[in-house]
Amino acid sequence: MERAEEPLTVNTPEICQPAVPCHQSLENSTMANLNRPKETVFSLVQVKGTWKRKAGQNVKQGIKGRVSAAKIYESTSSSGTTWTVVTPITFTYTVTQTKNLLDPSNDTLLLGHIRDTQQLEAVRSNTKPLKRFIVMDEVVYNLYGSQVTDYLEARQVLYRILPLPTTEENKSMEMALKILEEVHQFGIDRRTEPIIAIGGGVCLDIVGLAASLYRRRTPYIRVPTTLLSYIDASVGAKTGVNFANCKNKLGTYIAPVAAFLDRSFIQTIPRRHISNGLAEMLKMALMKHRGLFELLETQGQFLLDSKFQSGMALEDDRIDPASVSTRVAIETMLEELAPNLWEDDLDRLVDFGHLISPELEMKVLPALLHGEAVNIDMAYMVYVACEMGLLTEQEKFRIVCCMLGLELPVWHQDCTFALVQKSLRDRLQHSGGLVRMPLPTGLGRAEIFNDTDEGTLFRAYEKWCDELSTGSLR
Repeated sequence: MERAEEPLTVNTPEICQPAVPCHQSLENSTMANLNRPKETVFSLVQVKGTWKRKAGQNVKQGIKGRVSAAKIYESTSSSGTTWTVVTPITFTYTVTQTKNLLDPSNDTLLLGHIRDTQQLEAVRSNTKPLKRFIVMDEVVYNLYGSQVTDYLEARQVLYRILPLPTTEENKSMEMALKILEEVHQFGIDRRTEPIIAIGGGVCLDIVGLAASLYRRRTPYIRVPTTLLSYIDASVGAKTGVNFANCKNKLGTYIAPVAAFLDRSFIQTIPRRHISNGLAEMLKMALMKHRGLFELLETQGQFLLDSKFQSGMALEDDRIDPASVSTRVAIETMLEELAPNLWEDDLDRLVDFGHLISPELEMKVLPALLHGEAVNIDMAYMVYVACEMGLLTEQEKFRIVCCMLGLELPVWHQDCTFALVQKSLRDRLQHSGGLVRMPLPTGLGRAEIFNDTDEGTLFRAYEKWCDELSTGSLR
């Protein structure tokens, strides 16, 4: 059955306007069509080394040659032509937990970043010696320099080792340029000879920045030697140096080709630096993993005493606190970083403890280590969460007791309310006008908040100072 036509309804205004002449209406319509942009999408196909545009979204069928995932959108109007380039950029990098990294029989340090099996076999069968430029923190060099040298010589590598004082005070563009000068003099292939960074987070950050600048992007490898860098700096894509008295003000998002993690390095760092790393581990526990929190709560002292060396000889890592805690910390960190490597989404749970700590850390440098400043920030934010009704008093008490058990500071006299206010104002400026405050909503879960009022922040601050200013719960 045919559907009956709906009646035509004409609305007639009470006051009639003069009709537009037909020729004027046609002229307006023609102008509108001329001004409407005409868009064409082009795919890109490479044949015999030359890239060519091919009209259409999907040109793979019947096309001989290499088709790029990139697209060019051409838009033409009376005002001109615009080309919009959409290029998917994929970074692939590996994070490998390994043992005996400096054993000459272990080729992970030199070849572990190569994922293509044919390329790997070609390198192994090539008689030409490998060439590597290595930057080491000078403290690490004093401890492991001879082992690294023995390793490289045993494998007949052409090498240059550059020891540097990579401390937070020296984390500058000048340090990065010094590395670049040495790399330039040594000479490396920017595709096949990655720069190797061996040290703590500061060393990895500076070398990463230098590598990202050299020939616009030279591959580099991270070998963390502290707990903090093991679970934090080594697994992400950030590089950077301090600038204008601001932490990591200059930097890039360029991931290493690989990070090689060997827990045996941690045995030679001071106890305070192990606590320092535990702060970042606790951050991930509070944000994402109740089981990790409970492990740190019950096994924290054991991890400090054993310097994360327990289980190094065990076949089954699943029962060892050091193995379990580091694995979970890395997995939860990668879960947050991998889908947001360039921080296109500014709502980031991993920013917990990093709203106030950068300002505090730079203000009192070098009195506080990075993880210590982060923990002071987290301790205050736990009080904010409790004041907002997100945490119970019992949960707050458990968290602070865990922090103290990990031998971390929970308060600092230089963390004034004025500093809190300034830090959050800066946060608004650099986070799209929203504070984007990650807060725990229980043990091992969290959300992002933008509606925390100053009254709540001040009441939390007063309670925080009243209860923790002596360094212990009153």
